[in-house]
Amino acid sequence: METRNFTKIPLNRIIALVLMDVMCIIVTSFGALYIRYEFSFKSIDAIFLRSYEHIMVPNVLLTLAFFVIWKLYKSVWRYASANELINIILAATCASVGQLVFCTVSGNRMPRSYYVLYWFLLTTATCCIRFGYRILRIINNKRASMVERKQKVSTMIIGAGAACNMILKELESSQYLNLCARCIIDDQPGCHGKLMRGVPIVGGRDCILDAVMQYGIDEIIFAIPSADNRTKKEILDICKESGCKLRTVPGTYQLLNGDVSVSALKEVEIEDLLGREPIEVNSEEVLGYVNGRVVLVTGGGGSIGGELCRQIAAHNPRQLIILDIYENNAYEIQQELIRKYPELNLAVLIGSVRNTNRVNGIFETYRPEIVYHAAAHKHVPLMEESPNEAVKNNVMGTRRVAMAADRYGTDRFVLISTDKAVNPTNVMGASKRICEMFIQMMNQRSKTNFVAVRFGNVLGSNGSVIPLFKQQIAEGGPVTVTDPEIIRYFMTIPEAVSLVLQAGAYAKGGEIFVLDMGEPVKILDLAVNLIKLSGYKPGEDIEIKFTGLRPGEKMYEELLMQQDNLDKTANRMIFVEKPSYFNEEIFERQLEKLINAAREESADIRRDIQDIVSTYHAWEGGAGNEESLDHRGGKLHRHCL
Repeated sequence: METRNFTKIPLNRIIALVLMDVMCIIVTSFGALYIRYEFSFKSIDAIFLRSYEHIMVPNVLLTLAFFVIWKLYKSVWRYASANELINIILAATCASVGQLVFCTVSGNRMPRSYYVLYWFLLTTATCCIRFGYRILRIINNKRASMVERKQKVSTMIIGAGAACNMILKELESSQYLNLCARCIIDDQPGCHGKLMRGVPIVGGRDCILDAVMQYGIDEIIFAIPSADNRTKKEILDICKESGCKLRTVPGTYQLLNGDVSVSALKEVEIEDLLGREPIEVNSEEVLGYVNGRVVLVTGGGGSIGGELCRQIAAHNPRQLIILDIYENNAYEIQQELIRKYPELNLAVLIGSVRNTNRVNGIFETYRPEIVYHAAAHKHVPLMEESPNEAVKNNVMGTRRVAMAADRYGTDRFVLISTDKAVNPTNVMGASKRICEMFIQMMNQRSKTNFVAVRFGNVLGSNGSVIPLFKQQIAEGGPVTVTDPEIIRYFMTIPEAVSLVLQAGAYAKGGEIFVLDMGEPVKILDLAVNLIKLSGYKPGEDIEIKFTGLRPGEKMYEELLMQQDNLDKTANRMIFVEKPSYFNEEIFERQLEKLINAAREESADIRRDIQDIVSTYHAWEGGAGNEESLDHRGGKLHRHCL
C-alpha cells in the first residue's frame, strides 16, 4: 500500500492569504470599472455602481471557491513555479466567467470590457500576492549570497542544458548549499554571452582555463549527461589541468526521471578519462543460458566474483550459489543481493576450493549447471613470496572444482583467467596458465564444456592500483609508480564481467576467450590524472616516486599467446584463442609432481612450474632506484589485439 506524506500548511497562513484575496477581489472588481471609465469616479454610470454593490459578496465567495478548487491555498509558495502560475490563470479565468454568468442570471449589468479588465487585474494581483514571497526570498538570498560569496565555493558548470538548469534552480532555492555558480561553459556559440538564471555563459571548452582564473573557480560540475565518452574525456582532460575539484551529474536516464540534483553529483572517476565508449553485450544471449539455471560462483565475495553474482542475479537464475572462504566478503554480497533481489533463491556458503570433501559436498547437494570459477590468489608480488600457496589455491583449487563439475554433470565451467598467463614472468600468471591447460584437457575428457576467459587489469578491484593511489593521495603522498614506462590494459569491473557472461554464452568447449581491453594505458598517466582529479598538482602538492619493478612484474601485459592465433566471435570485443596442443599424459605426470611439491613446500617449485609452462621465465628484474617525477618522454610499446 502506497503512503504519502503531505505537508500541513499552518492555518494562520491560509487565513492571511484569504484576507488578502478578499481585499484583492474587492479592489480589482472596482478597479476594472474605474479603468473602464478612464480613471474618473464621477463618470461611472450609477447602474454599474449599484450592480457592483449587489454582486460584491457573491463575487468574493465565488472567486474564493475557485481558488480552493485550483489549490491556491495548498501550494508551498516559496517554491512556486510555472504550475502555480497556470493554476492562478485558470482560477482567475473561472472566476471571471463565473461572474459573467452570475450577472447575466441575476440581471446585474456591467460593461462588456469590465470582465476582461477584471480578469487581467485579478490575475496580476493574485500573482503578486503569491509570487511576492518567493521574489522577496530570492532577493534576500542574493543579498545574503553577496555577503557570503567569499565563504562559498565558486563553481563552474559545463553544459547549458536541462541538467544545468536543475542544478541552478536548486542552488537558487536552497539556503543550505555552499556552492555559488559563477559561470557556465557550453560549446554552442549561439548561447555565448547570454545568461541562464542570471549566470553568464562565457564560452566553449577552449575558455575553461581562462574562466577558472577570471572567476576564481574552485569546483567544476560536468553537467552533460548525454555526452559520449570521447567528448567527456576531451572536456575533462582540460578541466583536470585547472586544479579544481571535479564532479559530474548522473546518466541521461536519471535526468529524464528528474533525479539530477546537487546531492546526486558524483566525483569524477579515473574511468571517465579512459575515453572509449562503454562495452555493450547482448543481454538476451546471457539471459538465454543463465535464466532458470543453477549457477555456482566460487570466490563470489571478491571484486570479479561479486560483480558476477550481481549480474547473474539480474538474469533470473533458478538458484545462485556463492562460495567464498572469506566470511566478511560473502556476508556483504549476500546482504546486497537480498536487498536488491528479495525473490532470488540464494545460497551463500563458506569453504575453500582446496577442500575436496567440501567442494564435492556442494556439487552433490546443489548440482550446479553453470560454474564460474573466480576463486584464486591474484596478487603477483605476494605469490612470488609464497609460490607454493599460489599452486595450492590456483592449480589445486581449480583442479578440484573442475573434477567435481565433471563428476556431477555440470553443463558449463568458466575459468576466470588473466593476461598474466601469457608468457608469464611470475608464479601467479604461470599458475593460471596451468589452470587453462587443465581445463582444456578436461574438456577433451568430459561432457562438461570447459572454457576460460582471459582479461587484463580491472579498475577498482581489490588490490588494484587505483584504490592504492587514492589512499596515497589522501595521506598526502607520495604516489608510488614502479616504472615511468610501465603500461597495462584496463577495463571496469561491470564491463569485464559482462563480457565474461557473454563469452560463457558462446562456449562450446575448450576455448580460451580473450577480451579486447582497448588501448593500453600508462600507469604514470593514471597516477598524474588521479592527482589532478583530486585537485592537486603532481610533483608539487603530491610527489610521484618510481620504485622499480616488483618481483614478477612485467613492463607490459600480453593478452594472446600469439598475435595471429585468434578467431572472432559475434561480439567484436571477444576473441577466441585457437587451442594450443600439448601431450596430456606428460602434463598429468608433471602436474602431479607439481602438486606434491607444493604440499611438501618445495623450495624448487619454480622449476616444476617451468617444466609445465615452457613460456614461463622467472622474474629477473631489480628493485630499481627511486626517483621523482621529471616528465620524461619515452616510447609506448603497444601489444594490442
